[in-house]
Amino acid sequence: MSGESVLIPDDRSFSSFKEECGSDEGWSLTYNKPGLTVLTQTIGGGDEEKSLHKLKCRMMCRDVSADTMYDVLHDIEYRRKWDANVIETFDIGKLTVNADVGYYSWKCPKPLRNRDVITLRSWLPMGTDFIIMNYSVKHSKYPPKKDMVRAVSIQTGYLIQNQGPTHCTLTYLAHVDPKGSLPKWVVNKSSQFLAPKAMKKISKACLKYGEWKQRHNPGIKPWLYPEQTTLPTIPLSELSIQHADSLENIDESTLREMQTREERDSD
Repeated sequence: MSGESVLIPDDRSFSSFKEECGSDEGWSLTYNKPGLTVLTQTIGGGDEEKSLHKLKCRMMCRDVSADTMYDVLHDIEYRRKWDANVIETFDIGKLTVNADVGYYSWKCPKPLRNRDVITLRSWLPMGTDFIIMNYSVKHSKYPPKKDMVRAVSIQTGYLIQNQGPTHCTLTYLAHVDPKGSLPKWVVNKSSQFLAPKAMKKISKACLKYGEWKQRHNPGIKPWLYPEQTTLPTIPLSELSIQHADSLENIDESTLREMQTREERDSD
């Protein structure tokens, strides 16, 4: 998203995102197991620690419909249940019937500081496929917090492709500036351990969603039925583009990795 004005993505933006999800030219394969691949791309040359990295994960889900995957990725109440990395997440307000603004903070691998973002999220069904994508914005009521590093989503999102009644492909594409100089082990760990683990968690969450949703407002899905939303409307004038260079740079490049017990067991 270029320019200074906050824009709600149009059809061309969604088509461009879908095209990038499908093309692997210029990407390096860093993880390849049956049904799940992870690719990375380094943006800009120079110092590895200061380079930006794009991440692309593609997973085949044989027991999950595209509709269920779409619901799970939207359902903020359910995310709080299955996403172990989430610290806090909430919707701030709506912009249109298929765009809103929200807050998300997550745990980073120790000893890194935790990150958070404010994003403009938009979504679009495309035939039997779906796209959910976001980029970072600023809102005066939600400035950076002292105990968090405010990251910047340049463009991040999901492409869900219908492969049959109980079968879909999920592609996760992330172009994020985590703000700061990160050690190389973080990039490697993200692509080879954290990203595959996160994708598998999403797939498992989908298998349990139907039962969970039956007990938690089964008819309420504002991402499908906009008239159900209770969010206040935010005027675009309250938002501005979140530029990475306006945020504090954190140098964590010298921090050493602290393995979790789960990672040691998987080595």
